[in-house]
Amino acid sequence: MQSSSDLFPVALISAERCGDLIEDVYRLKPANSPDISVELAVTRLGLVAQPNTRGVPVVLLHGSFSNRRFWYSPKGIGLGAHLARAGYDVWIPEMRGHGLSARNQAYRHNRVADYARYDLPAIAAFVREQSGQIPHWIGHSLGGITLAAALGGQYLGEPGVASVALFGSQISRSYWPLKIPMVEWGGRLLLKRFAHISGSRLKRGPEDEPIGLALESMRWYGLFNRFGDKDRDWWAGLSEVRVPVLAVAAAADEQDPAWACRKLCDQFGSEQRQFVCLGRAHGFSDDFGHVEMLVSKGAQAQVWPLVERWLQDQSAPLTSESQVQRLAVG
Repeated sequence: MQSSSDLFPVALISAERCGDLIEDVYRLKPANSPDISVELAVTRLGLVAQPNTRGVPVVLLHGSFSNRRFWYSPKGIGLGAHLARAGYDVWIPEMRGHGLSARNQAYRHNRVADYARYDLPAIAAFVREQSGQIPHWIGHSLGGITLAAALGGQYLGEPGVASVALFGSQISRSYWPLKIPMVEWGGRLLLKRFAHISGSRLKRGPEDEPIGLALESMRWYGLFNRFGDKDRDWWAGLSEVRVPVLAVAAAADEQDPAWACRKLCDQFGSEQRQFVCLGRAHGFSDDFGHVEMLVSKGAQAQVWPLVERWLQDQSAPLTSESQVQRLAVG
């Protein structure tokens, strides 16, 4: 079968119509990581009425225990569908072993380090090849953390990123038991007995997560709080990032609190940075939660239009001064 890309083998595995939307699913096999069995499913959403029109590309990255359906439902509802109807060229990858992306041979060892170093650059290159433009990126929770790792590690730079928006993403929250070496070591020994963590069993979401990711996150939140791998300090690297950054927190999010999301935003060296907290105290109709910040009727009415404004102009304030804190680099 002829590849859909000149970069690496890519196959169009599905082309469906979902109401007024076209849903094309591509399977990428970049073979750029030590595990050459990795295959990534990337879904493109477009309009039936304008099948050959390519708007500004936007890449949406799901969080942990999730897949492409976080961004659009089978009925065509979600931020991804909303942006496609607004004329954007929407691309939705699914991380290794999630959704339509098959589990690779070394699935249990998958880490954010792998997503950031190998997968996101391949996705960026493919989307840029197909659209002819540099894409904007939006990540929720772990998707945002993965974006931060790719930028801080300099695996993904300005040639592949027009701007980045992080929703409910942070790596600064403290888990005090993990500061005790014996507790961390014991936790590692226990986790290594498993291949994955079940999202459905823990009622966290429809997907599983590889145990390698859990072991990696223990290092982030452990005694030395290292956000990086053995080669690079991603946290330090964020100070050298210059692409526009939007960080959005939810006032009622106990998993990823606003102060920690703000701290991640502050670490970027970008001249154009904005931080928004979705809560009543900041002019919104409700105190949003971790998922509700993007998937709810309130998000549809207040957050999705905010995302559109950001994509249109990263230098303009998203809301009134009482709602958004403009950040000064200094």
